[in-house]
Amino acid sequence: MSFSTDTKNELARLNPEKKCCMLAEIAGFIRMCGSIRLAGGGKVKLIITTDNAAVARHFKVMIKEYFSAEAELEIEGGTGVKKGHTYLLTINEPAMSEQILRETGILMVREGMNYISDGIYDGLIKTKCCRKSYLRGVFMGSGVLTHPEKAYHIEFLCNTQALASDVKKLINSFTGIHAKIVERKKIYVVYVKDSEQIVDILNIMGAHGQLFAFENTRIFKEMRNKTNRINNCDSANLDKTLDASDRHMANIRKIDEAKGLAALPPKLYEVAVLRIENPDASLTELAEMMDPPMKKSGINKRLMKIEEYANKMK
Repeated sequence: MSFSTDTKNELARLNPEKKCCMLAEIAGFIRMCGSIRLAGGGKVKLIITTDNAAVARHFKVMIKEYFSAEAELEIEGGTGVKKGHTYLLTINEPAMSEQILRETGILMVREGMNYISDGIYDGLIKTKCCRKSYLRGVFMGSGVLTHPEKAYHIEFLCNTQALASDVKKLINSFTGIHAKIVERKKIYVVYVKDSEQIVDILNIMGAHGQLFAFENTRIFKEMRNKTNRINNCDSANLDKTLDASDRHMANIRKIDEAKGLAALPPKLYEVAVLRIENPDASLTELAEMMDPPMKKSGINKRLMKIEEYANKMK
């Protein structure tokens, strides 16, 4: 299963204690994946669609508990390139469908006429606990969370720009979170890419098990990346050491062939011999081999002097 599915499965096991939070969660879910079908005579029928069995069962129970309404559960098999199953929750009673749509802030009245709202009804998210519940419903309805091993990315798919703007506002109402919006194939995507902010969102929704899984993966990933950086740095340093050694050896051979190493001043002669005997040693290691030991900068200065002598040779 995907990281998103595991997260939704965990959230589907949570049951809001307050009635207001229960309504907010139902509203968030229906807002993202509910649809309205005309039932004749100006009446409507509510249909809610999800591809997650645990989420379907969760909201079937929630709707029963809050509204005392039966949501008929149907399962449709995937066809063509689409795999898996689709779960449909249908409220067949028009009067109950209308009641649910009104209480969730979706079916509204303006100038005596019914209309479908295009955003989040503020009356449902006045308190922090209700905002958390609404966000939980929104995620179970249309949220996608990439596995942290691949990337740090959570997104909420919205059908309209107005809804995306309200979802963004809802997410950003929590301290330290800064969601953004991008349009993708006529779908408005509210997203967060910062790993710390994604952890905060998981905590806000109550997905604590997935939060720990996310953190463990992130820590392991960062340790692995750090190890790779250290190894790459060590390799680069080794390459530099070998390149420097090759240059030193070339200078020493040039002097030896032209005049002999004995022509060098005693201090430079000592370093030249030490380098010949230890071609793979770093400057720090050469400095420690001296008697008495020297600093790395001291050895480097003497090798630069040897290079000056070599450059004078024809």
